[in-house]
Amino acid sequence: MSKARRWNLSRALVMLALIIYAILIIYPLLWMLLSGFKDNQGLFLDTWALPKTWIWQNYVDAWNQGIGRYFVNSVIVTVSSVILTLIVSSCAAFALARFEFRGQNILLILIIGGLMLSPQVSLVSLFKFLQKLGIYNTYLALIIPYVAYRIPFTTFLIRSYMLSLPREVEDSAYIDGCTSLQVFAKIIMPMSKPILATGALLAAMSCWNEFMFALVFIESDKYKTIPVGLMNLRGSLSTDWTILMAGLTLSVLPMIIIFLVFQKQLVRGITSGGVKG
Repeated sequence: MSKARRWNLSRALVMLALIIYAILIIYPLLWMLLSGFKDNQGLFLDTWALPKTWIWQNYVDAWNQGIGRYFVNSVIVTVSSVILTLIVSSCAAFALARFEFRGQNILLILIIGGLMLSPQVSLVSLFKFLQKLGIYNTYLALIIPYVAYRIPFTTFLIRSYMLSLPREVEDSAYIDGCTSLQVFAKIIMPMSKPILATGALLAAMSCWNEFMFALVFIESDKYKTIPVGLMNLRGSLSTDWTILMAGLTLSVLPMIIIFLVFQKQLVRGITSGGVKG
């Protein structure tokens, strides 16, 4: 067999594996979406069939039964957490990537060391800490821990990308009289859009899907996010599974849409950020 034929065969096998992998991921999502249009009888008796009658009311009922409120809460918490994470992480990454100062390596190790901290281990201490601060059962009870646990990885990611940026543009800006803050805001940040989009997407997915903190640190339905709020769609004696499926579909759609929109930036940011460490 010639080298070209072996190469084509290898490509075909890789494509086949990727297609199978894509089907394994997409099919459950598609099944959940279609199940939200069925009634309970159609869901259990014709599990794998298309809906005989498309019941759009299931999605309306799921939204009205609380998904709408939980959706808004998740948006508030996620957007706030992502913005704060990017601000703190980008500032820290710029300082660590572009300046030399005493204790720089120690500070970097301390920040990256945050990746070793397990959220489960700190659950009790965080619970008491939030109560003492008086922010238990508020949006801040989720935003502050989310930001704290996302800063180490996001800082590491952005710093790696900034190390790959050419210094000539910054040097020219300094010669023209720009301050470090101006260089950061007008040069570094625009050049770092791919990695910022990557960090924002990863942080958003983490905050949107987080369950443990949202369950422990929030009591009132007024502040519950979607992962915990979906539990309210399950009854103790009976559950309308089609409405639950509709609620699950509504909860995952935002992240799917955001990923599809920013997938190029995600890939570009991760690959570019891996040039230097």
